Amino acid sequence: MAVASPVEYAGLISSGQNHLACFGVPSSGRLRCVGYEQKSRTGKLVVRAVSVDRPQLDFSNPDWKKQFQEDFDRRFSLPHLRDVIDVEPRPTTFSLKSRTPLENVNGALKESWNGYVNDDDRALLKVIKFASPTSAGADCIDPDCSWVEQWIHRAGPRKQIYFEPQYVKAGIVTCGGLCPGLNDVIRQIVLTLEKYGVKNIVGIQHGFRGFFENHLSEVPLSRHVVQNINLAGGSFLGVSRGGANISDIARRLDMLFVLGGNGTHAGANAIHEECRKRKLQVSIVCVPKTIDNDILLMDKTFGFDTAVEAAQRAINSAYIEAHSAFHGIGLVKLMGRSSGFITMHASLSSGQVDICLIPEVPFTLDGPHGVLQHLEHLIETKGFALICVAEGAGQELLQKSNATDASGNMVLSDIGVHLQQKIKSHFKEIGVHSDAKYIDPTYMVRAVRANASDAILCTVLGQNAVHGAFAGFSGITTGVCNTHNVYLPIPEVIRSTRFVDPNSRMWHRCLTSTGQPDFH
Repeated sequence: MAVASPVEYAGLISSGQNHLACFGVPSSGRLRCVGYEQKSRTGKLVVRAVSVDRPQLDFSNPDWKKQFQEDFDRRFSLPHLRDVIDVEPRPTTFSLKSRTPLENVNGALKESWNGYVNDDDRALLKVIKFASPTSAGADCIDPDCSWVEQWIHRAGPRKQIYFEPQYVKAGIVTCGGLCPGLNDVIRQIVLTLEKYGVKNIVGIQHGFRGFFENHLSEVPLSRHVVQNINLAGGSFLGVSRGGANISDIARRLDMLFVLGGNGTHAGANAIHEECRKRKLQVSIVCVPKTIDNDILLMDKTFGFDTAVEAAQRAINSAYIEAHSAFHGIGLVKLMGRSSGFITMHASLSSGQVDICLIPEVPFTLDGPHGVLQHLEHLIETKGFALICVAEGAGQELLQKSNATDASGNMVLSDIGVHLQQKIKSHFKEIGVHSDAKYIDPTYMVRAVRANASDAILCTVLGQNAVHGAFAGFSGITTGVCNTHNVYLPIPEVIRSTRFVDPNSRMWHRCLTSTGQPDFH
């Protein structure tokens, strides 16, 4: 059977089957599940959620690896200004050895500084060779888990650039919800632009709305303006959700730096495509922004570490309350619409959580294997319990809302309130006293200042975004893959949401830490 290449989700399927509806995966036209058709093998195979528009491979063809690599190289090739316009490079104006931007316009740099990245530098997207599809977290292309090299572009400053800094007008926009580190990224983009010699830098207020709302003017940005904005949470430029008229945006700037999640990336890519269609010398570069850590291919997105750390205060408060009360049950709801990374990592780092519930792993409340039965056991053996649940978990147990937010996301029902009510009514029915306390620390997590780890990540991402724009790339995003800083084409990171893999070692570690059973 020919199967498409894998992305970031796993389920289970018996060999010989041809299709599986993956649990925990939100309905999407982009995703389906496939299995390997190997009737000669028995047992269960790990399969992946895949994008339906990926080309299929015939593994009986001895050249399938070559075909896969050629297709991979095509998809991960970075869009460049040279693809659509005749533009000549010039020596870079960026050097750490110069107190001011370099002004050498005669050709080669006079200095021999070796701090530049070669255009042919690559990093490996995948670094683990799995021996079997049943290995924990296995991400295999073919049934035999063959090793196939997948190289992606390294991020950083180049020796040659494709803009004259003194003529560049650069804009920065932050879209979506709040996220720790937004101000750090804004600050570093401005500082790096000035290092190249850019003088005309503006901030677009309140997301894409700032391009069209008459009362939202552009904010001039400079080192003096942004010097201390990283000391506060939120966004110096403000945020908003929703789309924009891309045709009007395309001509207003030479560089646009867009900070946002999947939807924002899709909007930025539409602007990029409009610029290509018009053959404009405009570079659109994204910085992935989501505390949910749900961007494909990325090790980690900025704000995630801070969110996990901030969540500890809520978890610790719930623990103290539950431990102090007679038959106390602490319930903390954390962010994560379709991905449970914050909840999983917060539960792991706390060490006090007894039950961790995430969207990727379905659970039942009632019955002999349900959450409520396990809570009875915890109350009987420990005297208290602590639950950590992601906002998108258990939505199948709730009445669905047809409402959507400005970004088109479905408005979720409150799983935290539902759980609290179910816990109270259950223990009342069985005649056991319990005291269930519910904490929802949403903006305590979203609006805080970035911690040290995220501040460093924001610094690197902001700088690399500017380097990518000056290198002539457009329609790209910058991130960290396998600890290396890279550039990726936007379409490859928005094919789907990144999910927690229930077969991964990290989820297994979480289950070991909480001691919870399988709630099925």
